[in-house]
Amino acid sequence: MTRLKIALIASECYPFVKVGGLADVVGGLAKALHQAGHEVVVIVPRYAAIDGLRFKLQPFLSPLGVWMGNSQEWCAVQHADYDGLPVYFIEHDHYFGRPGLYHDPEFYDYQDNVRRFGFFSRAALQLCRDMGFSPDIVHAHDWQTALAPAYLKIWHWDDAYLGNAASILTIHNLAHQGRYHADDYDYLGLQWGNFTSDKFEEFGGINMLKGGIYYADLVTTVSPTYARETRTPMGSNGFAPYLARRGEDYLGIVNGVDYTQWNPALDPHLPHHFGPRRMAGKGRVKAALQKRMQLEVTRDMPLIGVVSRFVDQKGLDLLAGSIEAIVSDMRVQFALLGAGEKGLEWYFGPLPGRYPGRIGSYIGYNEALAHWIVAGADFFLMPSHFEPCGLNQIYALKYGTLPIVRATGGLDDTVQQYDEATGDGTGFKFWQATQRAVYDVVGWAVSTYYDRPQHMRKLISRAMAQDFSWATQAEAYLHVYQRALSNKRSLG
Repeated sequence: MTRLKIALIASECYPFVKVGGLADVVGGLAKALHQAGHEVVVIVPRYAAIDGLRFKLQPFLSPLGVWMGNSQEWCAVQHADYDGLPVYFIEHDHYFGRPGLYHDPEFYDYQDNVRRFGFFSRAALQLCRDMGFSPDIVHAHDWQTALAPAYLKIWHWDDAYLGNAASILTIHNLAHQGRYHADDYDYLGLQWGNFTSDKFEEFGGINMLKGGIYYADLVTTVSPTYARETRTPMGSNGFAPYLARRGEDYLGIVNGVDYTQWNPALDPHLPHHFGPRRMAGKGRVKAALQKRMQLEVTRDMPLIGVVSRFVDQKGLDLLAGSIEAIVSDMRVQFALLGAGEKGLEWYFGPLPGRYPGRIGSYIGYNEALAHWIVAGADFFLMPSHFEPCGLNQIYALKYGTLPIVRATGGLDDTVQQYDEATGDGTGFKFWQATQRAVYDVVGWAVSTYYDRPQHMRKLISRAMAQDFSWATQAEAYLHVYQRALSNKRSLG
Protein backbone atom coordinates (compact mmCIF):
# COMPACT_ATOMS: atom_id res chain seq x y z
CA MET A 1 0.00 0.00 0.00
CA THR A 2 1.20 3.53 -0.80
CA ARG A 3 2.71 5.37 2.15
CA LEU A 4 0.17 7.95 3.29
CA LYS A 5 0.49 11.24 5.11
CA ILE A 6 -2.23 11.27 7.78
CA ALA A 7 -3.29 14.05 10.15
CA LEU A 8 -5.39 12.85 13.08
CA ILE A 9 -7.24 15.80 14.63
CA ALA A 10 -8.99 15.07 17.92
CA SER A 11 -9.94 16.57 21.26
CA GLU A 12 -8.34 13.71 23.22
CA CYS A 13 -5.42 11.33 22.78
CA TYR A 14 -4.08 8.70 25.16
CA PRO A 15 -1.77 8.96 27.08
CA PHE A 16 -1.76 12.77 27.11
CA VAL A 17 -5.40 13.55 27.90
CA LYS A 18 -8.36 11.22 28.36
CA VAL A 19 -12.00 11.53 29.34
CA GLY A 20 -13.33 8.44 27.58
CA GLY A 21 -12.75 5.85 24.88
CA LEU A 22 -12.10 8.51 22.23
CA ALA A 23 -8.62 9.03 23.65
CA ASP A 24 -7.81 5.31 23.52
CA VAL A 25 -8.99 5.07 19.92
CA VAL A 26 -7.01 8.08 18.70
CA GLY A 27 -3.82 7.04 20.49
CA GLY A 28 -4.09 3.39 19.48
CA LEU A 29 -4.99 4.05 15.85
CA ALA A 30 -2.24 6.67 15.44
CA LYS A 31 0.39 4.34 16.85
CA ALA A 32 -0.75 1.42 14.66
CA LEU A 33 -0.72 3.56 11.50
CA HIS A 34 2.75 4.85 12.41
CA GLN A 35 4.03 1.32 13.01
CA ALA A 36 2.60 0.28 9.63
CA GLY A 37 4.96 2.76 7.99
CA HIS A 38 2.69 5.74 7.34
CA GLU A 39 3.62 9.34 8.15
CA VAL A 40 1.23 10.32 10.93
CA VAL A 41 0.79 13.46 12.99
CA VAL A 42 -1.66 13.88 15.86
CA ILE A 43 -3.00 17.32 16.77
CA VAL A 44 -4.84 17.98 20.05
CA PRO A 45 -5.54 21.04 22.22
CA ARG A 46 -3.02 21.98 24.91
CA TYR A 47 -5.33 21.66 27.91
CA ALA A 48 -4.29 22.81 31.36
CA ALA A 49 -4.82 19.20 32.48
CA ILE A 50 -1.92 17.92 30.34
CA ASP A 51 1.24 17.44 32.40
CA GLY A 52 3.88 19.18 30.31
CA LEU A 53 6.76 17.98 32.48
CA ARG A 54 5.66 14.35 32.48
CA PHE A 55 5.26 14.25 28.70
CA LYS A 56 8.28 16.49 28.00
CA LEU A 57 6.36 18.99 25.92
CA GLN A 58 8.63 21.32 23.96
CA PRO A 59 7.90 24.63 22.17
CA PHE A 60 7.46 24.02 18.46
CA LEU A 61 5.95 27.09 16.78
CA SER A 62 4.99 30.54 18.00
CA PRO A 63 3.03 32.44 16.94
CA LEU A 64 0.52 30.59 14.75
CA GLY A 65 -2.05 32.87 13.14
CA VAL A 66 -5.56 31.50 12.55
CA TRP A 67 -8.27 33.34 10.63
CA MET A 68 -11.64 33.12 12.38
CA GLY A 69 -14.44 35.10 10.80
CA ASN A 70 -13.00 38.49 9.86
CA SER A 71 -10.13 38.51 12.34
CA GLN A 72 -6.93 36.66 13.01
CA GLU A 73 -6.30 34.92 16.33
CA TRP A 74 -2.91 33.87 17.59
CA CYS A 75 -1.76 30.77 19.44
CA ALA A 76 1.36 28.73 20.03
CA VAL A 77 2.19 25.08 19.35
CA GLN A 78 3.98 22.57 21.55
CA HIS A 79 5.33 19.17 20.58
CA ALA A 80 5.91 15.77 22.17
CA ASP A 81 7.17 12.41 20.99
CA TYR A 82 4.91 9.37 21.51
CA ASP A 83 6.99 6.27 20.71
CA GLY A 84 8.37 8.02 17.63
CA LEU A 85 4.99 9.51 16.69
CA PRO A 86 4.85 13.34 16.63
CA VAL A 87 2.01 14.89 18.65
CA TYR A 88 1.29 18.62 18.42
CA PHE A 89 -0.63 20.68 20.97
CA ILE A 90 -2.50 23.89 20.04
CA GLU A 91 -1.89 26.27 22.94
CA HIS A 92 -4.51 28.99 23.52
CA ASP A 93 -4.90 29.74 27.22
CA HIS A 94 -8.24 31.54 26.89
CA TYR A 95 -9.80 28.48 25.26
CA PHE A 96 -7.91 25.55 26.77
CA GLY A 97 -6.30 26.75 29.99
CA ARG A 98 -9.34 25.66 32.01
CA PRO A 99 -10.04 22.96 34.61
CA GLY A 100 -12.14 20.79 32.28
CA LEU A 101 -12.05 19.73 28.65
CA TYR A 102 -15.70 20.29 27.78
CA HIS A 103 -17.37 21.21 31.06
CA ASP A 104 -16.78 23.36 34.12
CA PRO A 105 -16.27 21.72 37.55
CA GLU A 106 -20.06 21.62 38.01
CA PHE A 107 -20.33 19.64 34.76
CA TYR A 108 -21.99 22.40 32.78
CA ASP A 109 -20.93 22.76 29.14
CA TYR A 110 -18.60 25.64 28.41
CA GLN A 111 -20.89 27.96 26.48
CA ASP A 112 -18.12 28.92 24.06
CA ASN A 113 -17.36 25.31 23.06
CA VAL A 114 -18.35 26.08 19.48
CA ARG A 115 -15.71 28.81 19.36
CA ARG A 116 -13.12 26.72 21.22
CA PHE A 117 -13.33 23.71 18.94
CA GLY A 118 -14.07 25.66 15.77
CA PHE A 119 -10.83 27.52 16.44
CA PHE A 120 -8.98 24.30 17.24
CA SER A 121 -10.13 22.60 14.02
CA ARG A 122 -9.01 25.51 11.88
CA ALA A 123 -5.76 25.92 13.84
CA ALA A 124 -4.92 22.26 13.25
CA LEU A 125 -5.25 22.71 9.50
CA GLN A 126 -3.25 25.93 9.64
CA LEU A 127 -0.50 24.11 11.56
CA CYS A 128 -0.24 21.56 8.74
CA ARG A 129 0.28 24.40 6.27
CA ASP A 130 2.77 26.30 8.42
CA MET A 131 4.97 23.28 9.06
CA GLY A 132 4.83 22.13 5.44
CA PHE A 133 2.89 18.93 6.11
CA SER A 134 0.62 18.16 3.16
CA PRO A 135 -1.70 15.37 4.32
CA ASP A 136 -3.34 12.84 2.07
CA ILE A 137 -5.89 12.21 4.82
CA VAL A 138 -7.37 14.48 7.47
CA HIS A 139 -9.10 12.26 10.02
CA ALA A 140 -11.42 14.16 12.38
CA HIS A 141 -13.19 12.71 15.40
CA ASP A 142 -16.62 13.54 16.83
CA TRP A 143 -18.32 16.93 17.01
CA GLN A 144 -15.26 18.65 18.49
CA THR A 145 -13.36 18.43 15.20
CA ALA A 146 -16.27 17.91 12.79
CA LEU A 147 -15.68 21.34 11.27
CA ALA A 148 -12.28 20.30 9.89
CA PRO A 149 -13.82 18.53 6.83
CA ALA A 150 -15.99 21.60 6.25
CA TYR A 151 -13.03 23.98 6.39
CA LEU A 152 -11.19 21.77 3.90
CA LYS A 153 -14.05 21.99 1.39
CA ILE A 154 -15.00 25.63 1.96
CA TRP A 155 -11.61 27.31 2.37
CA HIS A 156 -8.83 24.94 1.33
CA TRP A 157 -10.15 23.21 -1.78
CA ASP A 158 -7.45 24.86 -3.95
CA ASP A 159 -4.76 25.11 -1.25
CA ALA A 160 -1.28 23.89 -2.29
CA TYR A 161 -0.87 22.06 1.05
CA LEU A 162 -4.41 20.96 1.90
CA GLY A 163 -6.30 20.92 -1.39
CA ASN A 164 -5.53 17.27 -2.17
CA ALA A 165 -6.50 15.94 1.26
CA ALA A 166 -9.48 13.62 1.64
CA SER A 167 -11.38 13.87 4.91
CA ILE A 168 -12.72 11.18 7.23
CA LEU A 169 -15.09 11.93 10.11
CA THR A 170 -15.45 9.25 12.77
CA ILE A 171 -18.53 9.41 15.01
CA HIS A 172 -17.80 7.89 18.41
CA ASN A 173 -21.18 8.67 19.99
CA LEU A 174 -24.06 10.24 18.08
CA ALA A 175 -25.68 11.41 21.30
CA HIS A 176 -23.12 14.24 21.40
CA GLN A 177 -23.46 16.53 18.39
CA GLY A 178 -22.08 19.95 19.32
CA ARG A 179 -25.29 22.01 19.40
CA TYR A 180 -24.72 25.70 20.11
CA HIS A 181 -26.22 29.15 19.57
CA ALA A 182 -26.11 30.70 16.12
CA ASP A 183 -24.60 33.91 17.49
CA ASP A 184 -21.16 32.35 17.01
CA TYR A 185 -21.66 31.36 13.37
CA ASP A 186 -19.94 34.51 12.05
CA TYR A 187 -16.89 33.68 14.15
CA LEU A 188 -16.62 30.24 12.57
CA GLY A 189 -16.31 31.71 9.09
CA LEU A 190 -18.38 29.00 7.43
CA GLN A 191 -20.39 31.42 5.24
CA TRP A 192 -24.08 32.09 5.82
CA GLY A 193 -24.99 30.38 2.57
CA ASN A 194 -24.07 27.12 4.31
CA PHE A 195 -26.30 27.80 7.31
CA THR A 196 -29.00 25.46 6.02
CA SER A 197 -30.91 22.54 7.50
CA ASP A 198 -28.88 19.98 5.54
CA LYS A 199 -25.55 21.42 6.72
CA PHE A 200 -25.07 23.41 9.93
CA GLU A 201 -28.50 24.75 10.94
CA GLU A 202 -30.74 22.99 13.45
CA PHE A 203 -33.78 24.71 14.98
CA GLY A 204 -32.09 28.06 14.48
CA GLY A 205 -28.82 26.98 16.11
CA ILE A 206 -25.55 25.38 15.03
CA ASN A 207 -25.05 21.62 14.87
CA MET A 208 -21.34 21.00 14.34
CA LEU A 209 -21.60 17.25 13.74
CA LYS A 210 -24.30 17.65 11.09
CA GLY A 211 -22.04 19.92 9.07
CA GLY A 212 -19.15 17.49 9.37
CA ILE A 213 -21.32 14.63 8.12
CA TYR A 214 -22.29 16.71 5.08
CA TYR A 215 -18.75 17.74 4.16
CA ALA A 216 -16.58 14.70 5.00
CA ASP A 217 -15.57 12.51 2.08
CA LEU A 218 -16.36 9.43 4.16
CA VAL A 219 -18.06 9.05 7.53
CA THR A 220 -17.34 6.15 9.84
CA THR A 221 -18.55 5.05 13.22
CA VAL A 222 -17.15 2.58 15.69
CA SER A 223 -19.04 -0.63 14.89
CA PRO A 224 -21.09 -2.05 12.00
CA THR A 225 -24.16 -2.60 14.19
CA TYR A 226 -24.07 0.98 15.47
CA ALA A 227 -23.87 2.15 11.85
CA ARG A 228 -27.06 0.21 11.12
CA GLU A 229 -28.81 1.37 14.30
CA THR A 230 -28.02 5.02 13.62
CA ARG A 231 -29.69 4.84 10.23
CA THR A 232 -33.01 4.23 12.03
CA PRO A 233 -35.19 6.86 13.73
CA MET A 234 -34.94 5.05 17.07
CA GLY A 235 -31.15 4.97 17.21
CA SER A 236 -30.04 8.07 15.34
CA ASN A 237 -30.76 10.97 17.71
CA GLY A 238 -32.50 12.67 14.80
CA PHE A 239 -29.71 12.03 12.28
CA ALA A 240 -31.18 9.11 10.33
CA PRO A 241 -31.96 11.20 7.21
CA TYR A 242 -28.48 12.73 7.06
CA LEU A 243 -26.69 9.43 7.58
CA ALA A 244 -28.96 7.59 5.15
CA ARG A 245 -28.16 10.26 2.55
CA ARG A 246 -24.48 9.27 2.77
CA GLY A 247 -25.37 5.72 1.67
CA GLU A 248 -22.31 3.49 1.39
CA ASP A 249 -20.11 6.40 2.40
CA TYR A 250 -21.19 5.79 6.01
CA LEU A 251 -19.85 2.58 7.54
CA GLY A 252 -18.80 1.04 10.84
CA ILE A 253 -15.36 -0.21 11.93
CA VAL A 254 -14.99 -1.84 15.35
CA ASN A 255 -12.49 -0.12 17.63
CA GLY A 256 -9.17 -1.79 18.27
CA VAL A 257 -7.47 -2.06 21.63
CA ASP A 258 -3.87 -1.67 22.71
CA TYR A 259 -2.84 -5.04 24.11
CA THR A 260 0.33 -3.55 25.55
CA GLN A 261 -1.97 -1.72 27.98
CA TRP A 262 -4.53 -4.51 28.46
CA ASN A 263 -2.81 -7.89 28.69
CA PRO A 264 -3.15 -10.17 31.73
CA ALA A 265 0.36 -11.53 31.21
CA LEU A 266 1.95 -8.06 31.42
CA ASP A 267 -0.54 -5.76 33.18
CA PRO A 268 1.46 -3.70 35.73
CA HIS A 269 -1.68 -2.98 37.76
CA LEU A 270 -2.30 -6.62 38.67
CA PRO A 271 -0.96 -8.37 41.77
CA HIS A 272 -0.63 -11.60 39.75
CA HIS A 273 -0.27 -12.34 36.05
CA PHE A 274 -1.80 -15.09 33.93
CA GLY A 275 -2.45 -16.18 30.36
CA PRO A 276 -4.35 -18.82 28.37
CA ARG A 277 -1.90 -21.56 29.43
CA ARG A 278 -1.27 -20.26 32.94
CA MET A 279 -4.66 -19.51 34.46
CA ALA A 280 -3.81 -19.97 38.14
CA GLY A 281 -2.99 -16.27 38.42
CA LYS A 282 -6.56 -15.33 37.55
CA GLY A 283 -7.85 -17.14 40.61
CA ARG A 284 -5.31 -15.33 42.77
CA VAL A 285 -6.38 -11.97 41.33
CA LYS A 286 -10.00 -12.90 42.08
CA ALA A 287 -9.12 -13.62 45.71
CA ALA A 288 -7.20 -10.34 45.98
CA LEU A 289 -10.13 -8.45 44.44
CA GLN A 290 -12.60 -10.09 46.83
CA LYS A 291 -10.46 -9.07 49.77
CA ARG A 292 -10.00 -5.51 48.47
CA MET A 293 -13.74 -5.08 47.87
CA GLN A 294 -14.61 -6.70 51.24
CA LEU A 295 -16.34 -9.64 49.60
CA GLU A 296 -16.36 -13.20 50.88
CA VAL A 297 -13.09 -14.72 49.69
CA THR A 298 -14.08 -17.91 47.90
CA ARG A 299 -13.23 -19.65 44.65
CA ASP A 300 -16.63 -21.31 44.42
CA MET A 301 -18.92 -18.31 43.88
CA PRO A 302 -19.11 -16.43 40.56
CA LEU A 303 -18.06 -12.79 40.69
CA ILE A 304 -19.61 -10.26 38.29
CA GLY A 305 -17.65 -7.09 37.58
CA VAL A 306 -19.02 -3.70 36.54
CA VAL A 307 -16.81 -0.74 35.55
CA SER A 308 -18.91 2.04 34.11
CA ARG A 309 -19.90 5.67 34.03
CA PHE A 310 -23.20 6.03 35.86
CA VAL A 311 -25.17 7.59 33.01
CA ASP A 312 -28.40 6.70 31.19
CA GLN A 313 -26.58 5.20 28.22
CA LYS A 314 -24.87 2.49 30.27
CA GLY A 315 -28.04 0.82 31.53
CA LEU A 316 -27.14 1.06 35.21
CA ASP A 317 -30.82 1.84 35.88
CA LEU A 318 -31.58 -1.70 34.69
CA LEU A 319 -29.01 -3.13 37.08
CA ALA A 320 -30.27 -0.96 39.94
CA GLY A 321 -33.71 -2.46 39.44
CA SER A 322 -32.48 -6.06 39.43
CA ILE A 323 -29.28 -6.43 41.49
CA GLU A 324 -30.98 -6.98 44.84
CA ALA A 325 -33.21 -9.71 43.42
CA ILE A 326 -30.16 -11.29 41.82
CA VAL A 327 -28.10 -11.49 45.02
CA SER A 328 -31.18 -12.60 46.99
CA ASP A 329 -32.06 -15.42 44.58
CA MET A 330 -28.62 -16.47 43.33
CA ARG A 331 -25.29 -17.33 44.95
CA VAL A 332 -23.25 -14.64 43.24
CA GLN A 333 -21.09 -11.59 44.02
CA PHE A 334 -20.74 -8.14 42.44
CA ALA A 335 -17.75 -5.77 42.29
CA LEU A 336 -18.87 -2.31 41.11
CA LEU A 337 -16.75 0.68 40.12
CA GLY A 338 -18.15 3.90 38.71
CA ALA A 339 -19.43 7.42 39.16
CA GLY A 340 -21.79 9.82 37.47
CA GLU A 341 -25.44 10.49 38.15
CA LYS A 342 -25.90 11.20 41.84
CA GLY A 343 -29.02 9.08 42.15
CA LEU A 344 -27.12 6.01 40.97
CA GLU A 345 -24.12 6.83 43.17
CA TRP A 346 -26.43 7.13 46.19
CA TYR A 347 -28.05 3.79 45.32
CA PHE A 348 -24.98 1.66 44.58
CA GLY A 349 -22.73 3.22 47.24
CA PRO A 350 -24.56 1.82 50.32
CA LEU A 351 -25.27 -1.65 48.87
CA PRO A 352 -22.21 -3.31 50.48
CA GLY A 353 -23.61 -2.42 53.89
CA ARG A 354 -26.90 -4.10 53.05
CA TYR A 355 -25.36 -7.15 51.36
CA PRO A 356 -22.02 -7.68 53.12
CA GLY A 357 -19.71 -10.12 51.41
CA ARG A 358 -21.88 -10.18 48.32
CA ILE A 359 -21.67 -6.67 46.87
CA GLY A 360 -18.63 -4.40 46.83
CA SER A 361 -18.77 -0.89 45.38
CA TYR A 362 -16.30 1.92 44.78
CA ILE A 363 -17.85 5.27 43.85
CA GLY A 364 -15.32 7.20 41.77
CA TYR A 365 -12.66 6.02 39.37
CA ASN A 366 -9.49 4.10 40.10
CA GLU A 367 -7.46 2.87 37.13
CA ALA A 368 -5.73 0.06 39.00
CA LEU A 369 -8.98 -1.19 40.53
CA ALA A 370 -10.61 -1.17 37.08
CA HIS A 371 -7.88 -3.54 35.87
CA TRP A 372 -8.35 -5.72 38.96
CA ILE A 373 -12.09 -6.03 38.28
CA VAL A 374 -11.63 -6.82 34.58
CA ALA A 375 -9.03 -9.45 35.49
CA GLY A 376 -10.47 -10.93 38.68
CA ALA A 377 -14.16 -11.23 37.87
CA ASP A 378 -15.69 -14.28 36.23
CA PHE A 379 -18.22 -12.22 34.26
CA PHE A 380 -18.31 -8.58 33.15
CA LEU A 381 -21.74 -6.94 32.91
CA MET A 382 -22.59 -4.16 30.41
CA PRO A 383 -26.40 -3.68 30.19
CA SER A 384 -26.18 -0.60 27.95
CA HIS A 385 -29.25 1.01 26.40
CA PHE A 386 -26.95 1.81 23.47
CA GLU A 387 -23.21 1.35 22.97
CA PRO A 388 -21.47 2.63 19.83
CA CYS A 389 -18.59 0.21 20.38
CA GLY A 390 -17.49 -0.28 23.96
CA LEU A 391 -14.00 -1.25 24.99
CA ASN A 392 -14.43 -2.88 28.38
CA GLN A 393 -16.05 -5.99 26.92
CA ILE A 394 -13.05 -6.36 24.58
CA TYR A 395 -10.63 -5.97 27.50
CA ALA A 396 -12.66 -8.53 29.46
CA LEU A 397 -12.39 -11.10 26.65
CA LYS A 398 -8.60 -10.94 26.73
CA TYR A 399 -8.65 -11.48 30.52
CA GLY A 400 -10.93 -14.53 30.30
CA THR A 401 -13.79 -12.63 31.95
CA LEU A 402 -16.94 -13.50 30.04
CA PRO A 403 -19.03 -10.49 28.96
CA ILE A 404 -22.72 -10.30 29.78
CA VAL A 405 -24.04 -7.62 27.43
CA ARG A 406 -27.12 -6.18 25.86
CA ALA A 407 -26.96 -6.92 22.12
CA THR A 408 -26.60 -3.35 20.88
CA GLY A 409 -23.95 -1.56 18.83
CA GLY A 410 -20.42 -2.82 19.26
CA LEU A 411 -21.43 -5.11 22.12
CA ASP A 412 -23.37 -7.19 19.62
CA ASP A 413 -20.48 -7.13 17.13
CA THR A 414 -17.72 -8.18 19.55
CA VAL A 415 -19.43 -10.80 21.74
CA GLN A 416 -20.48 -14.17 20.33
CA GLN A 417 -23.58 -15.62 21.95
CA TYR A 418 -23.11 -18.72 24.10
CA ASP A 419 -24.57 -21.86 22.56
CA GLU A 420 -25.73 -24.05 25.41
CA ALA A 421 -25.84 -27.13 23.13
CA THR A 422 -22.19 -26.96 22.06
CA GLY A 423 -20.44 -24.61 24.49
CA ASP A 424 -19.43 -22.31 21.65
CA GLY A 425 -19.39 -18.53 22.01
CA THR A 426 -17.57 -15.91 24.04
CA GLY A 427 -20.27 -14.46 26.29
CA PHE A 428 -23.94 -13.96 27.09
CA LYS A 429 -26.24 -11.53 25.26
CA PHE A 430 -29.75 -10.23 25.89
CA TRP A 431 -31.93 -7.96 23.77
CA GLN A 432 -34.71 -6.35 25.78
CA ALA A 433 -33.72 -3.27 27.82
CA THR A 434 -35.60 -4.40 30.92
CA GLN A 435 -34.73 -5.25 34.49
CA ARG A 436 -36.19 -8.72 34.00
CA ALA A 437 -33.92 -9.35 31.02
CA VAL A 438 -30.87 -8.44 33.12
CA TYR A 439 -32.03 -10.79 35.88
CA ASP A 440 -32.60 -13.63 33.41
CA VAL A 441 -29.30 -13.32 31.53
CA VAL A 442 -27.33 -13.14 34.78
CA GLY A 443 -29.18 -16.24 35.92
CA TRP A 444 -28.19 -17.98 32.69
CA ALA A 445 -24.53 -17.08 33.18
CA VAL A 446 -24.58 -18.13 36.85
CA SER A 447 -26.20 -21.47 36.02
CA THR A 448 -23.51 -22.07 33.39
CA TYR A 449 -20.82 -21.37 36.01
CA TYR A 450 -22.27 -23.95 38.41
CA ASP A 451 -23.82 -26.52 36.08
CA ARG A 452 -21.63 -26.55 32.96
CA PRO A 453 -18.01 -25.99 34.04
CA GLN A 454 -16.73 -27.67 30.88
CA HIS A 455 -18.54 -25.02 28.85
CA MET A 456 -17.08 -22.28 31.04
CA ARG A 457 -13.58 -23.51 30.22
CA LYS A 458 -14.38 -23.59 26.52
CA LEU A 459 -15.91 -20.10 26.57
CA ILE A 460 -12.93 -18.66 28.44
CA SER A 461 -10.43 -20.24 26.06
CA ARG A 462 -12.26 -18.91 23.02
CA ALA A 463 -12.69 -15.45 24.59
CA MET A 464 -8.98 -15.09 25.31
CA ALA A 465 -8.15 -16.05 21.71
CA GLN A 466 -10.11 -13.13 20.22
CA ASP A 467 -7.98 -10.50 18.47
CA PHE A 468 -9.12 -6.88 18.36
CA SER A 469 -5.63 -5.44 18.14
CA TRP A 470 -5.13 -2.09 16.47
CA ALA A 471 -2.83 -3.70 13.91
CA THR A 472 -5.89 -5.52 12.56
CA GLN A 473 -8.35 -2.65 12.85
CA ALA A 474 -5.94 -0.10 11.36
CA GLU A 475 -6.00 -2.11 8.12
CA ALA A 476 -9.73 -1.44 7.87
CA TYR A 477 -9.10 2.30 8.26
CA LEU A 478 -6.42 2.21 5.60
CA HIS A 479 -8.90 0.73 3.14
CA VAL A 480 -11.33 3.53 4.04
CA TYR A 481 -8.59 6.11 3.48
CA GLN A 482 -7.86 4.74 0.02
CA ARG A 483 -11.55 4.71 -0.80
CA ALA A 484 -11.90 8.34 0.34
CA LEU A 485 -8.99 9.37 -1.86
CA SER A 486 -10.56 7.60 -4.85
CA ASN A 487 -13.98 9.13 -4.24
CA LYS A 488 -13.00 12.59 -3.02
CA ARG A 489 -16.00 14.86 -3.43
CA SER A 490 -16.10 18.46 -4.63
CA LEU A 491 -18.41 20.50 -2.43
CA GLY A 492 -18.70 24.19 -1.73
